[in-house]
Amino acid sequence: MYGEKMPAADDRPTIKVAAVSWPGVEMEPVATPPGGDATGRPPRRVRPARLLLAGAVTAAVLAAGIGLGAYAYAGDVPRGTTVLGAEVGGRSRAEAAEALRAELARRGDTLNAPLPVTVGEKKAELNPSDVGLAIDVEATVAAAARADAHAVSRLVGSRTVEPVVTVDPARLAAALRKAMGSQGREMTMPAIIWTGTTPKPVYPKPALTVDTAAATDAVKSGWLAARPVTVPLVEKWPATSREDVDRLIAEVARPAVAAPVTLTTDGGSITIPPAAIAGSLRFAVDDAGTLTPKVDMKRLRTALGGRLAKLEVEPRDAGLTISGGKPKVLPSKAGRQVDAAALGPALLAVLPKSTGRTVTAELKPAAPELTEAELAKLGIKERVSTFTTRFTGGLSSPRSQNIVQAAKAVDGALVKPGQTFSLNGHTGERGYDQGYKDAPTIVNGKLVPGVGGGVSQFTTTLFNASYYAGLEDVEHKPHSFYFSRYPAVIESTIYWPHLDFKFRNNTPHGVLIDTSYTSSTITVSIWSTKIYDSVKTEYGPRRNITQPKTVYLEPGPNCISAVGAIGFAQDAYRVIKKDGKVIKREKFSWRYDAEPRFICAPEPGT
Repeated sequence: MYGEKMPAADDRPTIKVAAVSWPGVEMEPVATPPGGDATGRPPRRVRPARLLLAGAVTAAVLAAGIGLGAYAYAGDVPRGTTVLGAEVGGRSRAEAAEALRAELARRGDTLNAPLPVTVGEKKAELNPSDVGLAIDVEATVAAAARADAHAVSRLVGSRTVEPVVTVDPARLAAALRKAMGSQGREMTMPAIIWTGTTPKPVYPKPALTVDTAAATDAVKSGWLAARPVTVPLVEKWPATSREDVDRLIAEVARPAVAAPVTLTTDGGSITIPPAAIAGSLRFAVDDAGTLTPKVDMKRLRTALGGRLAKLEVEPRDAGLTISGGKPKVLPSKAGRQVDAAALGPALLAVLPKSTGRTVTAELKPAAPELTEAELAKLGIKERVSTFTTRFTGGLSSPRSQNIVQAAKAVDGALVKPGQTFSLNGHTGERGYDQGYKDAPTIVNGKLVPGVGGGVSQFTTTLFNASYYAGLEDVEHKPHSFYFSRYPAVIESTIYWPHLDFKFRNNTPHGVLIDTSYTSSTITVSIWSTKIYDSVKTEYGPRRNITQPKTVYLEPGPNCISAVGAIGFAQDAYRVIKKDGKVIKREKFSWRYDAEPRFICAPEPGT
């Protein structure tokens, strides 16, 4: 206090030690001033033995804690973790995987045994390997390593991790469908179809099938537990209901064809009649059975016929023609067409309306698909093959006219590298509306009048031209009878739409098909870049020769007589050479039936 006399100063430093309590050790404070502390009490001596004991205990506790922690957290997988009864805890991932694989090997007989399943009311067995049932060891160990376990749980707790089971979904679904057999039924998808301009509903019906997701879970569990699996059949309905179908008819389909729609452009206007609307308004259904109305622009163009030609200018591709024995380029030309992408939704928006049925469309520039520059890159520069067949009757006979009609349809066709040419696809249907006439065709083993008869001669000519160009044969079928006007075996018939002729351009260059005709011949030439030295045919001998029989037919306008021809089998080999070596030898074989000698007269003696 102020005014009081202070004790003499001590020039030694003062150190203050706080009291610390340790289990089983008594620690005493130490004060360094010689005269004692502030209370005047004398200093107390620390006992060295007690300090040594406290340090030892502390070190032991710390060491024990560190040791337990290291033990608890040893390895990648928490201690106490098991998979299928196998101890994988306290191990590295590699060690855990090894332990799990060993357990799987011990369970091999069980895991590989057929799994009994009951699908609906039918019993079957699934071979685990057939459906891809397996345990993903690496994924299972990874899941075990992620198991949540605190330190105490790692020391004294335990946990079980379910194995990760894999299965091939497609193979399992196929196996379950096979087991289901005839118990199931297909879903009837909703639809709206047209009869003229009248919409007709097709109402949905549910499928009776397997719930794939639930069945997959059941199979996985049953396989692991080695117990039989029951897979019930469930009804699966399309997303669009009967009521939805009726609503679409009432609100969209019927109003759509109630009146025409006016289409206006900056190039003029046209009327879209109800018949064209019905021909292009489609109700598309997806895999879930959702029915959605849309306008099919390709169908609309077809239904409108030439009406759009009043508004549009069709783009023209670059082409080739043969002039003076050389290919001559025909230039491409841009056009203007209705913006189909915008017209479809715009038209769909006005179809339900009773008034204001007008849509405006933009005429957009339309570029040709093939320009002169692109055509030049195709490398069509020389004739690589040509083939000619002969016909009788001049150009006035229906058969000859059919041959010429098909030749005109194909003349100038371009086949790009990698593309497949289809004769049916190129000409489309060959009927009366396309200018084809009745001529003899082979039906059920005899000659009868049929529209398009004779086109098979053009087909044979085209087949041989592509054959000798070395192009890949994709589809052809020789005649059932042999005709001497064609080369044996290397010939082809055609019949819309069931029989087609196809070849693939398997060269790096484009192919131009050039056709020409006279009053007695039809010729097809293939123009491209020549890549082979030669393509020739080598024939094997005729074998299994059969003689024709005589058949009497009822006389009349539909009876066609024939002199008959022998039947035989023969092989032909296409031999292709390049750089002086044979690089390909292809075998073509066919068996011809003997063509009967048809006589249009009553059989003698009847």
